[in-house]
Amino acid sequence: MIKLSKLTDYAVVILAAMVSEQGERLTAAGLAEKTKLPEPTVAKVLKILARENVIESIRGVNGGYVLMHSAQEIKITSVIAAMDGPLAIAACVENGQGACCDHEASCSIKGKWTPVNTAIRNALDGVTLADMVN
Repeated sequence: MIKLSKLTDYAVVILAAMVSEQGERLTAAGLAEKTKLPEPTVAKVLKILARENVIESIRGVNGGYVLMHSAQEIKITSVIAAMDGPLAIAACVENGQGACCDHEASCSIKGKWTPVNTAIRNALDGVTLADMVN
């Protein structure tokens, strides 16, 4: 089973809440109230998403967070990559040319996961935040 981290799931929930308030500057506290997620978790997710340029952090008295792009432009793969790192179905794909595992030298499947990984990435590239919200 391919399973995303809880933080990635929370990121999509938070971003969906931001879509419903598009254009508004939202705070971690406001988003925590809206999503019913703990405020420290929301703050952590927002910082990561801002660092990865999925959202914008605006400082100051009227500061907060806003989406940098429309929901139609935010691909789910960019959210996954921001929260969990690049999508990779196996260590061989994730590490590229580096060492995969202790059995690399005798592995008959090494490199064979790349088409599977590419297919999953391509499928997820077709899903946007707007698709998740609607």
